[in-house]
Amino acid sequence: HALLVEGGGGLVQIVDSLRLFCTASEPRFATYAMCWVLRAPGKDLEFVARISGSEPKTFYAYAVEGRFTISRDRDKNTVYLQMNSLQPEDTAVYYCAADSIGTRVYDYWGQGIQVTVAS
Repeated sequence: HALLVEGGGGLVQIVDSLRLFCTASEPRFATYAMCWVLRAPGKDLEFVARISGSEPKTFYAYAVEGRFTISRDRDKNTVYLQMNSLQPEDTAVYYCAADSIGTRVYDYWGQGIQVTVAS
C-alpha cells in the first residue's frame, strides 16, 4: 500500500489557489521532515518547500516564497501545500516526500499530483 498519498491537484486559472495535501498511512511520518517538490514538463525535480519534523520550521524556494505555504496537521498525519496566485509556470507534477533520518535525503515519496495553471 502507498505510504504517502497526495491529492488536491487539478486544473485552475491564473491567480487561482489550490491546496495540495499529502496523507501518510503510518503514524511515524508525523515526526519526519516533509517536503514538496515539483517536476515541470521536460525539467528536473525542483524543491518547493520543506517543513521540519519536530519544530514548526519551514523553508521555501525563492520562486514560491510569499505565495505558497507548507503546513502540517499531526493529528491527521497530513502535510499541506497552500498555493496562491498560481501562474502558468507553476504547472507541474507535485510530489510530497519524507525525510525519515533528518539528513535532507528523502526516502519516501508519494505518487505525484498534477497541477495545471491555464493562462
